[in-house]
Amino acid sequence: MSPVIVGVISLIGFIVFMFLGLPVPISMMFFAVVGIIIIRSPQAAFQAVSSDIFQNFASYTLTVAPIFGLMGFLASYSGIGESLFNAADKFIGHMKGGIASSVQIACAFFGAICGSIPATMGTMVTVAYPEMVKRKYDPSLSTACIAAGASLAVLIPPSATMIIYGVTAEESIGRLFIAGIFPGLLLMILQIAAIWLVVRKNPEKAPLAEKATWAERFTALRKGGLIEVLIVFLLSIGGMFVGWFTPTEAASVGAMGMLVIGLIERKVSWKKLMLCLVSSAKLAAMVFFMIACGGLFGRMFALSGIPAQLAKFVTGLDVATWVILGTIILIYFIMGMFIDGIAIILITVPIFGPILRGLGYDGVWYGVLIVFVLILGGLTPPVGLNCFFMKGFCKDVPLYTIFAGVWPFVICILIAMVLIMAFPAIATWLPTALYGV
Repeated sequence: MSPVIVGVISLIGFIVFMFLGLPVPISMMFFAVVGIIIIRSPQAAFQAVSSDIFQNFASYTLTVAPIFGLMGFLASYSGIGESLFNAADKFIGHMKGGIASSVQIACAFFGAICGSIPATMGTMVTVAYPEMVKRKYDPSLSTACIAAGASLAVLIPPSATMIIYGVTAEESIGRLFIAGIFPGLLLMILQIAAIWLVVRKNPEKAPLAEKATWAERFTALRKGGLIEVLIVFLLSIGGMFVGWFTPTEAASVGAMGMLVIGLIERKVSWKKLMLCLVSSAKLAAMVFFMIACGGLFGRMFALSGIPAQLAKFVTGLDVATWVILGTIILIYFIMGMFIDGIAIILITVPIFGPILRGLGYDGVWYGVLIVFVLILGGLTPPVGLNCFFMKGFCKDVPLYTIFAGVWPFVICILIAMVLIMAFPAIATWLPTALYGV
C-alpha cells in the first residue's frame, strides 16, 4: 500500500475515532503506530513510540507550560482575578455596558499571568457574572462577553496555545509571546467597542450603574491586583523580552513571584498551594502526553510523504498565495468548531507548516493568526467549545442564548484577523524590534 494512502486512511481513522469519543492523544498514538507499522515495520513503530515519549517528557523546553500553568493557578487561587475586575468596574462600570467592558480589561490583565481560557473564564464567571445578574444585564450579553473576553488569555502572554504551537512548529516561544501583545490589545479594544455599540442600540441589555467616587477608585486601584500583575509581568515576561531569562526561567520567576505575593497578602494557604501544585502536575501530564502523541502522529505523516507532496503541489499552483492562505484558514476555522485547539495544532502544523514556509510566510505571524482562528472556532456553532465551557459554568442559561450573544465578538475577531493579514507588522513589529530578523 502506498505510504500516502496509509497517511490519508490514518487521518480519517483518527477523526472518526475522536468523534466516537476516544481521547485525542490515544487516537493519535493508535493510528500513528498502525501507520508506521505499515509504512516501515513494527520495530520502527515501537522504537518511535519509546523515543518520542521519552524525548517529550524529558524536554526542558516543554517545562515552560506547566510552570506558567502553576503561575496561573496561583493567580486564580490568590483572588487577583476578582481584584482586577473590581478595579476595572470602579473606573468604567457606570458607562454603557461598563461591567461587560470591565470583564474585557480584567481578562486581558489576568491573561498576562494565566494563559488559559477555562481558568480565566471560571474566574470571571465567579466574580463578574453575579454582578451582571444583580444589575439585570441581558444573559446573552453577560455570558458572551465572558466567553469572548476569556479568549484574550491565549493571545496576551503567557499563552499555553502559543507554547504548544512554538514547540510543534519549532518557533521561538519568546517571539510568539511578544507577537501576541499588540493583537491581544487590539482585540480587547474591538470587543469593548462592540459592547458599547450593542448597548447603545439596545440600552435595556445593560442598565447603567452608579458612578464610583474617586476615593473608591483609588482604593480599588491600590487593592485591585494591578500593581501585583505588573510586577510579575515585568519580572517574568519583561525579563524574557530583554534577554535576562529563557522562557522556562521566566515562567519560574513568574510562579515564584505569584507565590511570594500570595504569601505576603495571606491569600495562599498551604492547602491552596497543594491544590495549585497538583493542578499544574495534571496540566503537565496532559500537555506532555498530548504533544508526545502529536509528535508521533506528525512523524507518521512525515514518513507517508503527504506534507512534502502537498507542499510541492500547492506551491506549484498558479493562484495567489492569499488564496492558499485563505483556504488553510478556512480549514482551521471548521476544525476549531469541533476539536480542541491543542489537538488542531498538533495535527495540522506538520501538514501546513511546510506549505506556508514554502510560500514565504513568517512562522510567528502565522502562529498568531492560528490563535485567532482557533478563538473564532471556539465561539461559533455548532460546537463552539468556549460557549460550551460557559454553559457548564452557567447552567441556568440556555446554550442558544450564549450563542446568540457571541456574534458581535465574532465580527471583532474577523476584523482583527483582516487587519493582521493586511498589516502583518501588528504582530511582527515588536518581536523584530526586540530580537531582530
